[in-house]
Amino acid sequence: MMKPAAKNQMSPSLHAFNRRRKFVATIAAIAVLSFGSLASSSKLRQAAKDALKLSSFKNWGIANARAASHVDALEAWKIEKGSKNVLVAVIDTGLDANHPDLKANVYRDKDNHYGFDFVKNGADPIDEHGHGTHVAGIIGAVANPKTGVSGVAQSVSIESVKYYADSNTGAVNLKNTVKAIEWAVNSGAKIINYSGGGPEFAEEEYLALKKAEAKGILVVAAAGNERSDTDKPENYYYPSAYRLTNIISVAATDINNKLIRSSNWGKTKVDVTAPGENIYSTLPNGRYGFMTGTSQATAFVTGIAALLLAHDPSLTPAKIKDIIRGSVDHYPELKDKVASGGRVNAKNALLALGVKTPLPASKETDVIRSIARGPSAMVEALSK
Repeated sequence: MMKPAAKNQMSPSLHAFNRRRKFVATIAAIAVLSFGSLASSSKLRQAAKDALKLSSFKNWGIANARAASHVDALEAWKIEKGSKNVLVAVIDTGLDANHPDLKANVYRDKDNHYGFDFVKNGADPIDEHGHGTHVAGIIGAVANPKTGVSGVAQSVSIESVKYYADSNTGAVNLKNTVKAIEWAVNSGAKIINYSGGGPEFAEEEYLALKKAEAKGILVVAAAGNERSDTDKPENYYYPSAYRLTNIISVAATDINNKLIRSSNWGKTKVDVTAPGENIYSTLPNGRYGFMTGTSQATAFVTGIAALLLAHDPSLTPAKIKDIIRGSVDHYPELKDKVASGGRVNAKNALLALGVKTPLPASKETDVIRSIARGPSAMVEALSK
């Protein structure tokens, strides 16, 4: 991996922010509880019980028996399960690189580093929050038939670039974001997952993403959790709103294929939707739990993009974007909410490459069930 460049002088625009750059997922959780301490909340207790009954694909966005609201990953995996040759940079809170469901898919350089921490200005971005590890699990947790969860891409290389700290001002978080993007561009990443953003246009961020565009790097960006129509100038959300050919913007849907309550939308500014409510994934220290938001939806799209690149490494960001937008499952509720009018489908995206239709599904001995819906704000229920 490339070492980070020396600090550059930032223009005043980076310091003019009066609102904090933040995660698209709700930071203030309703609850952070272990499965053993859920007695105080019947809804959370039921959600935890339902999750424990699931198959190895505990994430309903991967597969579920309740409704056709998942990304059709089981069928997609008959065509492509991913490749270690696809390097994904997750710009977030860091990563638990030793998590049992992530370790095999974490990229390490010759010095055994797995990314960079721009908060503490050092290698190995340890995740002290949980958000980055959760997002990484949706993208590429290793499938295990007995424990844990599976990511959309069962084989992939994930590097972590940490930019965010709760204690930082919005200007500092944005400054770190620019550094993180530039580092990821120089690292050899093919995809950047950025599940964060804010309402202000920043020239430095835009120019960094232009460099990614010039290098043929896809950027998957969250649409935001402001419950707003981002087609309206007063509601623009960046980097999702930058008009670059390599950016695909993602809103979040629930198990009924409707936008979750907190998700932004935009018929011209937002490209697609993906599952984003009560998503079960990896957390630091070998744990698992639920999170809700367009952050989680963004990770699904990144996973699908990784499958596409694994199957055809020659694909450009613009082509990947066209394929993902053109292969969605359409629903009336989404028609006027996003440009594609639908929710992403991994199998359809792979079939759009011209591959043969996969064989009929084999009988699953491990029944796939959906998790119970819970509150619309983020919920984490830790399993260990």
